[in-house]
Amino acid sequence: MDTPEGCAAIQQDLDRLESWAQRNLMELKGKGRVLHLGRNNPRHQYRLGLTCWELLCREGLGVLGDDKVTMSQQCALVAKKANGLLGCIKRSVASRSREVLLPLYSALVRAHLQYYMQFWTPQLKIDEELLERAQHRATRMMR
Repeated sequence: MDTPEGCAAIQQDLDRLESWAQRNLMELKGKGRVLHLGRNNPRHQYRLGLTCWELLCREGLGVLGDDKVTMSQQCALVAKKANGLLGCIKRSVASRSREVLLPLYSALVRAHLQYYMQFWTPQLKIDEELLERAQHRATRMMR
C-alpha cells in the first residue's frame, strides 16, 4: 500500500482477524513479516495483537525484495537456481532420453522460470538471454 488509507485498511483487517480468532477461541501466534517494496512505500509498522511484525530487507518466495535490487539481479538469481536444478538432474539421472528428462525439466526448472516470469518481467535483452540459456542447457541435455 502506498497511502495511509491503504495501510490503515490492512491494519484493520489484521485487527478483525485477531477478534475473529478470539471469538472462536483460537490462539494466533503474533509472528509475521512485512516486505516493503517500492521507493514511495510509507513503511507502515503492522501488528497482530500486541506484537509488531518484523520488517524484512530481502526475502521471500524466491524473489529478492530490496529497495536497491534490480531486475537484472533477480534474473541472475533465477538463472542460477535454474542451472543448479539442471545440474542436479544431470548428476542424478543416468538416462538422457526425452521421456525421462522432459517431465523433470517441466516439473522443476520450467515451473521455477514460469513462477519468476509472473512476478518480474525481464526488460533488458541480456536478462532474457540469461534465462533462455538455462532453457537451452536443458534441451542440450536430452538426446
